[in-house]
Amino acid sequence: MMRAWLVSSVIVACVAASALAAPQKRPVAPSRPAMSAFVPGSGTAIDYVGDDFEDAAWYYVHKHPKSSREQDERTRMPMGGSVNGRWHEGPERGQPDHLEVVPTPPGGIEGSVQSLSLRTLHSGIPGLNTRDVQQDDLIANCISRLRGGIPVSERPSCTVRVYLPPVDQWENRSGPHFGYRASASTMTTTKTKGLFSMSRESEVEPYWPGMWIHFRSAGSRGAKADSAYIAVRGNRMGHDFPAKEIPLEQFGWWTLGMSFSQDGMVHYYASPGVDDLTAADWLTSQFPYSFQARQFRTYFFDVCNQNDGRTWSTPFVIDDPELFVVNPARINSIVMQKEAQAAKLAERRAKSAERTASKKSGNRSSR
Repeated sequence: MMRAWLVSSVIVACVAASALAAPQKRPVAPSRPAMSAFVPGSGTAIDYVGDDFEDAAWYYVHKHPKSSREQDERTRMPMGGSVNGRWHEGPERGQPDHLEVVPTPPGGIEGSVQSLSLRTLHSGIPGLNTRDVQQDDLIANCISRLRGGIPVSERPSCTVRVYLPPVDQWENRSGPHFGYRASASTMTTTKTKGLFSMSRESEVEPYWPGMWIHFRSAGSRGAKADSAYIAVRGNRMGHDFPAKEIPLEQFGWWTLGMSFSQDGMVHYYASPGVDDLTAADWLTSQFPYSFQARQFRTYFFDVCNQNDGRTWSTPFVIDDPELFVVNPARINSIVMQKEAQAAKLAERRAKSAERTASKKSGNRSSR
């Protein structure tokens, strides 16, 4: 069984090393949507945890060496984060080496000027080239900014636009290259044998559903031509499975989304282009690992590469990652409180700066 729930931001990026194994089956046509399925992007956008990357001052502060707790049980503090407080390093594996705003690639969202480029070179344990596929994580700071998770009764969902570059820019490797994931939690019950009786203990159990973009390199594993596909994590057994083909002519912008319904199901959607998702973009509805989600906690991105110290990961670009809630009253209240606190803090700092400037001016005039 997975390990018990840990403190908020420390747990969000945990994934087993076997996560990068390629799905065994070829893509199949999806079945009918679950009755509880709803389109990601429904309800109210929670801008407090989204990002459009248009701020000219957007910058990510790396705090190398990065964490690699999954591999060697070392969380290297302090961890990196964006100056706007919306993103942070994953404690299990660390953030991608290259996080930089770039001009939005052609065909992006109308009016978008900047997007975020994600690439990594030194994945895995810092200073150790394992020559296998490793990954780094970029975590949305939802847990801290929203004071915890979102119950699925509030019907949360998340969306993002992802740019798949021209095929000649991809790392020449068949397998997973990019992940769009969520941190969710459920409750599990275990039996504990006592001296005279059996007792039951309940604990919060984290898990990480999502979608992977896999590349098929021509000539590798029998592939006759370059192509890609979306694999979903996961089915009731926790296995990844192919859900949608991405032919070469559809490389470019894609819109991905996940929604979390009141019955604990996760619903996956994807569509080429940057238009909002619709019911027609549904891929599958699942209870990953046979878990019924209780809470949505955050979303995050993975980039993968061959960890040989020389090979950069594929240069993916993301834009407008957003969180939505159908029943937003509680979240809206939290956001209002946080924004009011931030405004008061800014006011106090401004007054303090004015007093400091006034004292300096007075000291100069008295000389």
